[in-house]
Amino acid sequence: MTVWDAIRSGAERLAAAGVESSRLESEWLLAHVLGVPRLRLVLEAGRAVTEGEARAFSDLVASRATRRPLQHLVGSVSFCGFEFAVNPSVLIPRPETELLAERAWLFLLVPPQPWTHAPVVLDFGTGSGCLAVTLAVKCPAAVVHAVDISPDALAVARGNAARHGVDGRVSFHLGDGFAALPEDVRFDLLVGNPPYIPSGEIAGLQPEVRDHDPRLALDGGADGLDFYRRIAHEAPAWLRPEARVMLEFGDGQGGALRALFSGGRWRCEGIFPDDSGRERILIAAVARA
Repeated sequence: MTVWDAIRSGAERLAAAGVESSRLESEWLLAHVLGVPRLRLVLEAGRAVTEGEARAFSDLVASRATRRPLQHLVGSVSFCGFEFAVNPSVLIPRPETELLAERAWLFLLVPPQPWTHAPVVLDFGTGSGCLAVTLAVKCPAAVVHAVDISPDALAVARGNAARHGVDGRVSFHLGDGFAALPEDVRFDLLVGNPPYIPSGEIAGLQPEVRDHDPRLALDGGADGLDFYRRIAHEAPAWLRPEARVMLEFGDGQGGALRALFSGGRWRCEGIFPDDSGRERILIAAVARA
C-alpha cells in the first residue's frame, strides 16, 4: 500500500460513514500516523506504507467512522496559528471563535484610549484555554484570568498555557463563574464563548458534537441564553468603566442579545458576523452614568 492508496481507502471508508471532507480528514489522519505535515503527503504519494503504519491508520479511520472527532484522535487543534491539546473534557475550538480572539487582542493592543495600567482580562468558561492563552501570547502586557467549573477542563487549559509559555501569566480559577474570582480584581475585558445551544436542540446536533463535546459546554438552557443573562446581570460589578464584553453566540440569538445588552447598565456597541455572514459576536460596554 502506498501513501496514495491509504488516503483513497481511508476517504472511501469515511465517506461511507457520513463524514464530511472525507478526503481531507483521511489525509490528516495519515499525516498524524506518519508524523509529517499534511502537505508533505503530496511529495510522498508513491512511498510504501509499512504494515505498522497501515494498521495504525486503519484503526484511526475506523474510530473516526464512528464519528469520534478528528481532533480527539490526533489530540490537538489549530487555533489562531497555535496548537491546542483537546480531549472530551473540553469543547473543540471552532474557527468562529478565532474571530472573537482577534477582536479581543486588537482591543487590548489598540484600545480606544491608551492604557494607564496593565489591562486585565477574564476568559469566562475557558475550556481548553484557547482564548486565554492566545490573548496572553498576543498581548504580553495583559494580565489574564480564566475561570471554569470543570476541573478536567482546567487541567487541559493549564497544560495548554504551559505548552505556549504563558502558564506564569494566566491565573486559573475553578468554580462557578464570578463566584470563583478574587473579590478585589476588576477587568478591562471579559471574553467568552458560553454554552448557547438550547437544551432541546442538543439531541439534533452532529454526532461529533452531541456525543463528544461536554454537555456543560453546550447546554445554554431552554432558549440558549442562560449564561448571557447571568453575565448581563453580574458582570457590571466586575468591570472597570471603559471595559468591554465580547461574547460569541449562536445562530438567531443576535436580536435577543442586542436587547439584553442595551439600556439600563449596558450599551451594545455592535453585533458582528462570522465569515459565513451569520451574526456571531457581541461587543458591549457598561453604560456610563
